[in-house]
Amino acid sequence: MYVLTIDQRGSSADVDRVPELISALRGLTTAPFERSVGDELQGVVEHAAEVVDIALHALRSGNWYVGIGIGTVQLVPGGSPREGSGSGFVAARKAVELAKGAAGQVPLSVVSGTMGRGREFPPQAREGAVSSANAQAVLRLIGRLVQQRTQAQWRVVDRLRASQGGEGRHGSQKLVAHELGITEQSVSRAVLRSGWQEEWAARPAAAMLLDYAHSQIVRSENEGAR
Repeated sequence: MYVLTIDQRGSSADVDRVPELISALRGLTTAPFERSVGDELQGVVEHAAEVVDIALHALRSGNWYVGIGIGTVQLVPGGSPREGSGSGFVAARKAVELAKGAAGQVPLSVVSGTMGRGREFPPQAREGAVSSANAQAVLRLIGRLVQQRTQAQWRVVDRLRASQGGEGRHGSQKLVAHELGITEQSVSRAVLRSGWQEEWAARPAAAMLLDYAHSQIVRSENEGAR
């Protein structure tokens, strides 16, 4: 399981955006997100691909710090994330704090939960930590593409995604051009400059790295608990 802790940036000088984001995330995952404390929300997500979707959606607006914790999770089925425990929650808290300190970088961090220390640090935990760092690097690269898009580029990208049922495959540029009242050349330029194709080519890589990190970290913690 993955724990996501997402905190609003500059909340003291802005409106409360937590309800808006919680509502938007219902279209991306069945995992419930809820306010944890202040202008922060939290959720426990089962699938790595959904973690990628959620993280990039939050980064799009530039209003959020995103912390992704990977580790064990103890949560009653249907229970509130606020009632959960486990290394995944500890890792998510550390991740969001690191995201806040990532000056000049994309405000996202991925942290692994581990039980080993020093010489007792098991190889699976090391593998999980390395994969977590690699996942963070890929997500920050994609996040940079997402955050640098103009509104005009987003209009094209959103229409292309909608024309393919929300997936990242190529949509009909001719159809989108007609719907938006612009030329096919304008659509093509927007796709090229937005990095849309690169984003969707890299999303599975980020999910794969998260998934591998999760498998190694949980394996390490399960073995350490014996």
